[in-house]
Amino acid sequence: MKEYQTITEISGPLVFAEVDEPVGYDEIVEIETPQGETLRGQVLESSEGIVSIQVFEGTGGIDRNASVRFLGETMKMPVTEDLLGRVLDGSGNPIDGGPEIVPDKRQDIVGEAINPYSREYPEEFIQTGVSAIDGMNTLVRGQKLPIFSGSGLPHNELALQIARQATVPEEEDGGDEEGSEFAVVFGAMGITAEEANEFMDDFERTGALERSVVFMNLADDPAVERQVTPRLALTTAEYLAFEKDYHVLVILTDMTNYCEALREIGAAREEVPGRRGYPGYMYTDLAQLYERAGRIEGKDGSVTQIPILTMPGDDDTHPIPDLTGYITEGQIVMDRNLNSQGVEPPVNVLPSLSRLMDDGIGEGLTREDHGDVSDQMYAAYAEGEDLRDLVNIVGREALSKRDNKFLDFADRFETEFVQQGYDNNRSIEETLELGWDLLSDLPKEALNRIDEDLIEEHYREDEPEAAEVEA
Repeated sequence: MKEYQTITEISGPLVFAEVDEPVGYDEIVEIETPQGETLRGQVLESSEGIVSIQVFEGTGGIDRNASVRFLGETMKMPVTEDLLGRVLDGSGNPIDGGPEIVPDKRQDIVGEAINPYSREYPEEFIQTGVSAIDGMNTLVRGQKLPIFSGSGLPHNELALQIARQATVPEEEDGGDEEGSEFAVVFGAMGITAEEANEFMDDFERTGALERSVVFMNLADDPAVERQVTPRLALTTAEYLAFEKDYHVLVILTDMTNYCEALREIGAAREEVPGRRGYPGYMYTDLAQLYERAGRIEGKDGSVTQIPILTMPGDDDTHPIPDLTGYITEGQIVMDRNLNSQGVEPPVNVLPSLSRLMDDGIGEGLTREDHGDVSDQMYAAYAEGEDLRDLVNIVGREALSKRDNKFLDFADRFETEFVQQGYDNNRSIEETLELGWDLLSDLPKEALNRIDEDLIEEHYREDEPEAAEVEA
């Protein structure tokens, strides 16, 4: 191992050093400062005679007298089942006061692409306990379903609720009493200390930490570390899923902070910027993360992703949500108006979408009426939303009795179905029964998206009202 004292330039998070032999891209570097501190970095660019190194801990304390050692290997994550219940920093070092990690193996954090031929199609239901997701935009194992939020909206509360409540319902004859083993890998990037404390308090209070691995990169940690955190989280998830047969839910928050770090490092490298100053390769970089979700033939485990991103200016055409939408299979959209009305969680189901929902619901998976109930509620809520615009012009008295029913449905849908609080865990049966309760307020003939046999079985006639009419 050669040691160099040839640093020529320090620019932001980057260090440039001269070398006299080839150095591999992504190779791990140790930099020893004159004060005796050892910092870790990664080769970002390698050309003849000079390399640029991004330093994870920041370049403070580094000068021309610092020593640079190239370790000859890429960054690896020490993985073991004992990581469950542990809290690590953004570079994978324990920060919970527990013992050192004794790994079963060390895995490359870039991961290996899943062979498309070996991928299994995602089609098994994950119950999050949140009606707006389970009933209307169902999450299935192996899917990547982002949450599109905005600054100041309670996406963290929703993320914690999903982390707490998510389960994989199994057939009664399969698995143990609790079904398959389920784990959560939580990767936080660029969050504040206050948010970090909120996350940890909730994990510890509810006992969710026992089945979770938490990676914390705070806002005052170096931006370079933010590029490593999601890769460490996903490497851990792949090990638990494909070698230990866990169903792993990966929650990554906030992808906007991750992309800002990409832009910052791109500017330090003096790259030619793309849209709005973000690097031209951001699509590829995001795809490298999102595409690590999935199922593999012959493996019992699965990796499901819920990336969370705050849309700058609530603009869904911004490059971050725009590119994310191309790569992932739908989105859950949080709404500022619903939030101001006190709806918890403020999920707007109309622009939300789960592209794999149809394959993960129905008889044998959730319930045979799930698809029809969801379609009918979408149609009725959309009609109610249109009528709200009309009411602003002509007033409610000008509407027919039928239209008033749809207006009432839209109000009840928001205040009873979407609104449930962050501590209420609804089973899929409760969600669907609540859906039938709302749909039974509509005239039977208006339910044109539900099979007649299902209407006969589940529609609830309003008996007291009928008795009143007879009287």
